[in-house]
Amino acid sequence: MRVALLVLSDKAAAGERPDACLPVMRAGVPAGATIVAEEIMPDDREAIAIRLALWCDEDMADVVLTSGGTGLSPRDVTPQATADIADYAVPGIAEAMRAASIATVPSAMLSRATAAVRGRTLVVNLPGSPKAVRETLAVIAGQLAHAVGLLRGDVGEHAR
Repeated sequence: MRVALLVLSDKAAAGERPDACLPVMRAGVPAGATIVAEEIMPDDREAIAIRLALWCDEDMADVVLTSGGTGLSPRDVTPQATADIADYAVPGIAEAMRAASIATVPSAMLSRATAAVRGRTLVVNLPGSPKAVRETLAVIAGQLAHAVGLLRGDVGEHAR
């Protein structure tokens, strides 16, 4: 499984503060996965959509994990950029992340994180704090290989 990591943060992209999410994202990627790209970008909807589309369309990654830009502020545009490039949504992933977080962090209900597919690439928005990245990635990591198998056509019908 090839994974690309994208952090969205105006301040980290400008060098005004160090990014703390990339190391946590790297650590949370499932064993055996290969990280094929890492980037830190500002919260710019069009630029984010262009980067996501490029990584998906060039068949660069099976999974793109983003961090940041999922809140309610006007600069939080990652879900919109993801929707701009999506062929279809995968709502269960974001629902699972929120459901796992709400009991301990009630403000998780304010997250607009989403997940979607473009072509054969799964794009998942993670929150923008290292603690939240660690916790939400742990919720979904075990299903990423299965999702990639489905997208590639390597996994057949589900048994009941």
